[in-house]
Order: sequence, then C-alpha cells, then structure tokens
Amino acid sequence: MRILKLNFKLLTIFGCWRPDSWSSLHKRVAYYMYTSIIIIILNTFVLSQLMDVILTVNNADDFSENFFILIAMFISCCKLFILLMNRKNIIMLIGILMKEPCRPSRSSEMEILYKFDESIQINTRRFICLGTVTCLCVVLTSLSLNFRTRKLTYRAWLPFDYSSTLLFYLMYAHQLICLIAGGFLNIGCDTLICGLLVHICCQIEILTYRLKNIVSYSNILRDCVHQHYHIFKLAFIVNAKFRLTIAIQFVTSTLVVCFSLYQLSTATTKAKYIEMILYISCMLTEIFFYCWYGNELKIKSHQMIDNIFEIEWLALDENRKKSLMIIMSRAIVPIQITCAYIVPMDLNSFMSLLKTSYSTYNLLQQIRE
Repeated sequence: MRILKLNFKLLTIFGCWRPDSWSSLHKRVAYYMYTSIIIIILNTFVLSQLMDVILTVNNADDFSENFFILIAMFISCCKLFILLMNRKNIIMLIGILMKEPCRPSRSSEMEILYKFDESIQINTRRFICLGTVTCLCVVLTSLSLNFRTRKLTYRAWLPFDYSSTLLFYLMYAHQLICLIAGGFLNIGCDTLICGLLVHICCQIEILTYRLKNIVSYSNILRDCVHQHYHIFKLAFIVNAKFRLTIAIQFVTSTLVVCFSLYQLSTATTKAKYIEMILYISCMLTEIFFYCWYGNELKIKSHQMIDNIFEIEWLALDENRKKSLMIIMSRAIVPIQITCAYIVPMDLNSFMSLLKTSYSTYNLLQQIRE
C-alpha cells in the first residue's frame, strides 16, 4: 500500500514531486524543466510585488493591498524549495513507515492504517475544495472588475509598459497562474507534513493494539520497543526537517490574517468581501491543520503510559516488564511538534495566533484613522 497518494499527486502536478516511475533520463530532464518554469513564474511574481512595495507604495491602504498576497506567495516559494531539498528525507520517512517493525502485519492493523490514511485524504480533499472555490472566486471577481478596465488582479511593479494588449494578457495570465500554483503548493505541502504527523499517530495506535494483544503475538515485545523508538525518530525528523516551514507558516499566517482582515474592512463590493472571507479561511485552515495534528500527536504519545497499564502486565515475566518500562520511560515526555523549537504547535498556539492577528489588525485600524 502506498500512503498519502493524493498529497503526492497534488505536488506532482505543481512541480514539487517527480513521480518515481519517471526514472529515465529524458523524463527526469522534462520534469526538472517543468519545475524550473514553476520556480521562475512564482519568483518573478514575488519580485514584482516586492519592488512595488519598495518603489511605489506610499500609504497604508496600498501597502495592505500588496502585502497580504506578497507574503502568501513568499510562503509558497519557500515551501517549494524546502520540499525539493527534502525529497530524500520524505522518501526515507515513508520507507520507515512501510518497513518492519512499523509496517502492519495483520488485517486488523491494516484497517488502522487505512482509517488514518483515509482521514488525512478526506481532509486534503476538503482543503482542495476550499482552495478551488477561493481561486475561482478570485478569478471571477478579477474578470468582472479588473480585466475590462485593463487592470491587473494584484498590484505589481514591472520594468516595462504593459498597456499593449498582448503584454497585458501575458501579465494578467501570469498573475492568475501564480495564484493557482501558489495556492495548491501551499495545500500540497501542508497536507503532506500533516499527513506524516497523522501516520505517526497511526503508529502509536498500531503499537497500542499490539501491546493489548501481546499474549496472542509471539516474540512481539522486542519489536514494540523498536517501533516505539521509530515513532520518536519519525517525529524528530519531521520536526527537524520541516521546522523552517512550520515557523514561516506560523509567523506569516499571523501577518496575512491581520492584513486580510484590514482588507476585509475596506472592501467596497460584495464580491471582494466574499473573496477575502474565503482567503482568510484558507490561511486559518493551513495553520489550524498544523496545530490540530500537532495537538493530536502530543495527546496520543502521552496516552501510551495509560495504555500500557490497561494490558495484563502483571502476568508477564520480568524481561517483558522491563521492556514495557523502557516504553513507559520514553512516553513520560510526550512528542511535541514545535515552531522553531520554541512555540508548541497545539490548539493553545492557534488561539494565540488569532489573538495576535486581531491585535495587529486593531493597530492597523488605529493607524488608518
């Protein structure tokens, strides 16, 4: 069984993940060229907006209109590079999950794996639907308000005059393509990292099942100790390799949400109002995924001690009791996914982000007044 199929397929479509079947030289070169094109169009969009902030913007309204989309696209570029650099690490993580002792060995364990994998796939589909509706709303709003008046969807500084029909069409299409590619890159990266957290939770569930049925398993306790070690190893690698992604997402989400709220308060049309509501929903969903699954992993890892006490450990021999003690001593300190090793990714952090975003929004409102 291959896990996280939808997540990898989404990343493949937007240039982040070369399919394993594309092993021949010409296919690899073709996909690398496609990835290079995605990188160029995203970075040129970010550069055009950054130059607009530096050279053109001179008031709070223009700055807010530019900054909230600039930050979002900057996140997309960062995630693209981080995924490309961590391809081998992701393959290694998937390999650990699919090899013994983590690999399910019975039909009941396979059911646990299917249940957890299906849960993240369902949430990925929901996030894709939200992203699709948001992008569609932005495109339709732009076509109805901006396209007819020869105005780009977003503010941008360009080193040439795009008033001619051909250049305007190219720049207009460039911004919409970047919006769609950047949005779905964010979704693919976030759901992949959260998917790895879900499968670490799945391993804890499988380990708990094995411990509860320790009598019917033969010589399984040693594998359980190894599996528990791999669970902590997986969590450490995910936290180490993607700490920059989580940190950037956490900090920038605060900024994006507050500037989006500011844009929402200045919206003059119903279409723009709906667009901003959907955009804020996408940004909050991104960071909520990290906080929710980080919180779930912390709770499940801490419950291991209670799960061990529920088994018939009194009937075990001394060696087996010592093995259980090893697992319990590790489980005393629960697994905690953090933002740059400082801020824990849990529901309390999500509430703190909302409060900080709202406080910053109030500050912007006072500056405006």
